[in-house]
Parts: sequence; C-alpha cells; structure tokens
Amino acid sequence: MKQRLTRRSILAGVAASAMVRPGRATAAKKATAFALVGDRYHNSDYIRTALRKTLVKEAGITIDFRDEVELLNAEELQGYKLLIILRDGMLWPGGYTQSAPGASPAAIVSEPPLPPIEAQPFYWITPEQGKAVKDFVSRGGGVLFYHNVTYISPHNDDFRDVLGAVTEEHPPLRPFKVKVVNHDHPITRGVNDFVVSDEQHFMIYQKDPKHLLLQSVNEDGLTFKNLGNSSAAGWAYEYGKGRVCYLAPGHVITSLWNPEYEKLQKNAVRWLLKQS
Repeated sequence: MKQRLTRRSILAGVAASAMVRPGRATAAKKATAFALVGDRYHNSDYIRTALRKTLVKEAGITIDFRDEVELLNAEELQGYKLLIILRDGMLWPGGYTQSAPGASPAAIVSEPPLPPIEAQPFYWITPEQGKAVKDFVSRGGGVLFYHNVTYISPHNDDFRDVLGAVTEEHPPLRPFKVKVVNHDHPITRGVNDFVVSDEQHFMIYQKDPKHLLLQSVNEDGLTFKNLGNSSAAGWAYEYGKGRVCYLAPGHVITSLWNPEYEKLQKNAVRWLLKQS
C-alpha cells in the first residue's frame, strides 16, 4: 500500500532530518571589520559616511559600525579580521549643555526648568576591554586607530601598549601639513605630503622611531603649549601575530576625504589585512 504524501508529512520529515543532522546551519558571516566610532565631540554619522566611501566602497571591505563602548569585548571581536576605533575615552552619563567647547553660548531655555546637569566625564575602558584589544591583535588581527584614540590610552595600560602613544592634547581646528617621513612602507607608498584643516593632535609616541610614517607640522609657525609646532602623526608596526596602524587626522570629514589621506587609509587597510 502506497503511503500518501501530504504537506504535513513532508514538513515532519524535514524537521526530523534537521534534528538528526545538527550543525548544518551556519552562523551569519561577520563583516571584515568591527568599527567603534563616535563620541560627544565626534558625531558617528560623519565617521560612518567618510569610512563607507573610502574603506567600504573604494577599498572593498565590509564594516560593522558600532557606537556602544560595551561592545568592545573579546566575545564580540571574535570572527573579525580588523578593528577600527575613532573615538575618545569618555562618556558623559550626567549629560552636557554644549555639544563641544566653544559652541554657541546662547541661553538654554526649558519650561519647566531642567534639573542640574552634572557634566562630568566617565572614563569607560575597563581592564577586560584593554586585554580584549591586546589579545585581538596579538593573535593575528589588525587594528586601525584614528585621531583621538590617544585619549583612551591614559586609562588602560594594555590599550596604551597596543597603540604606542598617549595624548598631550591639541589646539583648535587649524591648517597643518602632514609630511610622509618614510616613503618605503606599504602604507605610504605613492602618498605625497598633504595639508588639512583639522585638530593637530600632539602626543607622546612610545615605540621605536623606525615605525614612524607621518609627522604633522604647522608651517604657519603656530605652536601648542611648550611642544613646538610638530608631532608624530602616524605609525605602523607588527604586534604579536597582528599589525597596528595609527593615523592622526580625523576630526572632520574634509580631512578624512583628502585624496592623499584616502590613499593612506586604503593602503593601511590592505597592510593590516596582510594583503600587501
């Protein structure tokens, strides 16, 4: 007697087959890069817009953009080949009345009145997060640090060791030249000196000088504190089984889209992914 095939019996057979063959379904493939971006002074939208053009559309990598600092952890980083960070080390859980220093001092009006705002920063990086970054690159991952990550390193020794520098702060937005000091590295190959209007970040560079790629120079003679008019502005080196690169410009989209700087960023991604 022939067994009658019904829709219910077919579905039941499929379900039974799946039960005896566990593991057939595969997890969704992660993007190439995990990018932690955006803070009080750096809106994540301009960063996403800039990097989607340069690194996604033109360099051909995929990026998962995130702005929740809690997601920078060992579990979340599993499966990614590249970590990108463009943000500082602070959160402001008590709020703030201006988006940035120097913003319009216009009076804040609220009816009924606002409760007092305690504009105090909270330094978010934990020992576990610093170790997660260090382990990620030590085991073979690439890390592309931008701009103001030097403000994270004062608060975590592991992160500081991977980055290789700590901030000495910066003057206001103004033009300066970015000079290539090593033309032989794959990241700087074919890249010319360029000028941007950006925050010229000054920092203490703590690794071997042979790894330096870029120097920022204010050619108008404008100095900062007692630090002169020039600072390290980019470097790259092997770290464990992985690679690290830092690039200083990044406060505004016009800097990130400078044609020579775009070359640097795309070269950096290829080098960090060991494609060059």
